Amino acid sequence: MFVLVIVFTSCGTQENGQLLGVMNRPTWKGINPYGMVYIPSGTLHIGPSDQDVTSTFIQRPKSISIQGFYMDDTEITNNEYRQFVNYVRDSIAMMAMDNTYEGEDGELYIDWEYELDWSDEMVADMFYQGDEKFTGKKELDVSQLLYEYQWYDWQGAAHTKNANRGDFLRKETASVYPDTLVWIRDFAYSYNEPYTRNYFWHPAFDDYPVVGVNWETANAFTHWRTKLWDDFQAMRGDGVNSEKFRLPTEHEWEYAARGGNDNAPYPWGAYYLRNTKGCLLANFKPGRGNYPEDGGLYTVKADAYFPNDYGLYNMSGNVAEWTSSAFHENSYSFIHDLNPDMRYDAREDDSEAQRRKSIRGGSWKDIGYFLQTGTRHWEFQDTTKSYVGFRCALTFLGRSINDFN
Repeated sequence: MFVLVIVFTSCGTQENGQLLGVMNRPTWKGINPYGMVYIPSGTLHIGPSDQDVTSTFIQRPKSISIQGFYMDDTEITNNEYRQFVNYVRDSIAMMAMDNTYEGEDGELYIDWEYELDWSDEMVADMFYQGDEKFTGKKELDVSQLLYEYQWYDWQGAAHTKNANRGDFLRKETASVYPDTLVWIRDFAYSYNEPYTRNYFWHPAFDDYPVVGVNWETANAFTHWRTKLWDDFQAMRGDGVNSEKFRLPTEHEWEYAARGGNDNAPYPWGAYYLRNTKGCLLANFKPGRGNYPEDGGLYTVKADAYFPNDYGLYNMSGNVAEWTSSAFHENSYSFIHDLNPDMRYDAREDDSEAQRRKSIRGGSWKDIGYFLQTGTRHWEFQDTTKSYVGFRCALTFLGRSINDFN
């Protein structure tokens, strides 16, 4: 008995008196996100790869280092984004039908085991009523599709002393349905109504990049995508949350676009927009406006043309892409050389200049200059365009995906 008492005492919380670290920690295997490719850590020389046609010198040469990350191999497509829209639609309907349960924390959660009945009177208000009906059709009022979420202002917390945690919790509400009217609004005296009526919902465009989504809504999508994965992890009992899906920073995007070819002016590494056979290598506005010459009058499928050496499609052309970075003409002069990012979360009372966000890659309606990997451009964060989409990034937790030591 005396020996047993000694043995059991030694198996207590003191780990035999040795510094062994906390035992029985969860096993971390990471994730290999579907539809994403791994971009290894590396060094990038940013700056102009050709003549600065605007003569603004906003792309000063600089050497930077980037942490490894995952990136979507294509722009987010209409059908992928529709999963987000349908989730918001169904969530609102389930709450209206009171198909909920109270969790241990006292909050209400949707009980997805209930069947969603669209004939229920409780969801009637989600459809256009009275004078807003068109030819008597029962159509969803998309203005009601709002996604509410919360995020933490790490930048503000890091630069404030002795502040309360609640001071940096931010709540956002984003309208999630794409602005389909951009196809008319963006082009004066131009007939593009068929795209307004069909581009987002018609099956013909399922694999085309989603457009009409502003920077704020793109961030809401990344929050929902993270929640989608976290809920799946919780369901299978992993216990360890993954890193968060997000928009890539401006320089992560440029690093990924070059495909490991430093100083490459285009994702395919060459100095020209055509290959040796004279075929155009991206979807843009060739020459003085021969839009269909490259194979696409407007956008094309998200996986059209050849990918770069990282396996990323349409990093130049098709649609320009939102990044998480704020745009400042002189930011290259003061950003850090380690994972540089110019971040500013604009408030409603901020000036228009403070609401600019960097977009990269050029689009189907842009000339070749904007397709260069080093070319910088911007749009206002609350602006929707028929030529701006996005793709997601996910930071890799560790030195390298090949590091097994």
